[in-house]
Amino acid sequence: MGKVKGKSGTLARRPDNSAFKQQRLPAWSPMLTANTVLPFFYLMSLICMLLGVWLLLTVQSTQEIKLDYTEAGTCNICFEKRENVNYAAQPCSCTVVFNIDKAFKGDVFFYYGLRNFHQNLRRYMDSRDDGQTVGRKKNLKNPSTYCEPFIKDQNGLPIAPCGAVANSIFNDSFTFTYGGPTGPRVQVPLLRKGITWYTDKNVKYRNPKNENMTLAQVFEGTAKPLYWQKPVYELDPLDPTNNGFINDDLIVWMREAAFPNFKKLYGVLYRAQKPFSKGLPVGNYSIDISYNFPVQYFRGRKEVVLTTLTWFGGQNHFLPVAYLVTSCLILLIAIVLTVAWYKFGKNGRNMEE
Repeated sequence: MGKVKGKSGTLARRPDNSAFKQQRLPAWSPMLTANTVLPFFYLMSLICMLLGVWLLLTVQSTQEIKLDYTEAGTCNICFEKRENVNYAAQPCSCTVVFNIDKAFKGDVFFYYGLRNFHQNLRRYMDSRDDGQTVGRKKNLKNPSTYCEPFIKDQNGLPIAPCGAVANSIFNDSFTFTYGGPTGPRVQVPLLRKGITWYTDKNVKYRNPKNENMTLAQVFEGTAKPLYWQKPVYELDPLDPTNNGFINDDLIVWMREAAFPNFKKLYGVLYRAQKPFSKGLPVGNYSIDISYNFPVQYFRGRKEVVLTTLTWFGGQNHFLPVAYLVTSCLILLIAIVLTVAWYKFGKNGRNMEE
């Protein structure tokens, strides 16, 4: 025979006689009727429409110019050179000329853009050593195996920074000049520092502690990536504080893009001197390009983007259009529900009658 549990044991396992544990808390169960649901639908449609129109007007207030220089102007000669293996290592420069008919007011941002370049491939994204770029000396001479095959050069020296991401860094450079209606041509000043995220510049990327050594001595015994023209400690010969793993261009490139068509910040207009104190004035402009990055192998395109920004960002129409489409869908559902209610439920009848 089984054992019968005593009364005391049953009482010991009983929950406390409280409103919470005995599920006696007050509850509100809303009754969904046409008089409450339909006004809510119309209100949400109106809110989404107002937000969409507001964001669309905000986005359209920005100014933007895109220049595809892959084969534009004199760059077609460089394009052919980069396609030919025998001339791939030779330096090549070209110029792109354009006009600005309406002045760019406020801060102007200079981007370079790539198309059909997939930085979001898993093996590509993993091909890096975060311990190395954060300044750990043991990783400097012994990079992670994730960097294969860009871990050592042909002489067996460890590569710094290692991996496919660093090896494929965008290395075109630009000189931006302006020619006024009557004046001489002047170079447009661009701020090339301070273009990275704060956490990247101050947390994720650090040079190894030098201990009274020069940066070249710190990186002694390492090799530059295979496709680089300069070692990592000489990326910016004009500013020694912008070399090594804390170089702004390197950090911007190492933050992988989520889509195959992307742009990355190259510089910001320096507005401390005339005639650029209020932005980019109307006139003729040219960009002298040091054409180094090949795009033929992945059928890509290269471009330069000049744009102003608002609090919402640049010219991205996705969110305004999404709000407007959502507003139309909600309005359509509301109208269908209103017709159904007017036909079947207004006089107390239901769908079954």
